[in-house]
Amino acid sequence: MTKPVIALAADHAGFPLKEIMAEEVRALGYTALDLGTHDATSVDYPDFGHAAAEAVLDGRAGMAVICCGTGLGISMAANKYPGIRAALCHDATTARLSREHNDANILALGARVIGTEVARDALRAFLDTPFGGDRHAGRVAKIDQIRTKEAVL
Repeated sequence: MTKPVIALAADHAGFPLKEIMAEEVRALGYTALDLGTHDATSVDYPDFGHAAAEAVLDGRAGMAVICCGTGLGISMAANKYPGIRAALCHDATTARLSREHNDANILALGARVIGTEVARDALRAFLDTPFGGDRHAGRVAKIDQIRTKEAVL
């Protein structure tokens, strides 16, 4: 079975962690699609959250790893796209459960709040864990539903 391409994207705060995650992705036998940024010059995290989401949706990547200072902003940007389930994870347990229960397709990490080894563990758990399906499938379908104000009222 061929391993999926993993897209990686980060802003300036997440750049060093993205580089480490890219090395780990390659060491695990995956192909890394580096969407930038490529140095620590200040950039806007939404641009890179959007790039990662688009790479997953258009099929250039099967999954993605995104990093910013906290992981919050870049995950919010990615989650604007229907079909994207970006999970901000803080350890291997949250990464594993994001895949098993929520079928997350993007791992978000906060470079200023997570250590390198914990980030590596989270990445491995994310990539190694399949979606559990069954009782979780209906819940994931509800996540992917587009809700409008009128539909909620």
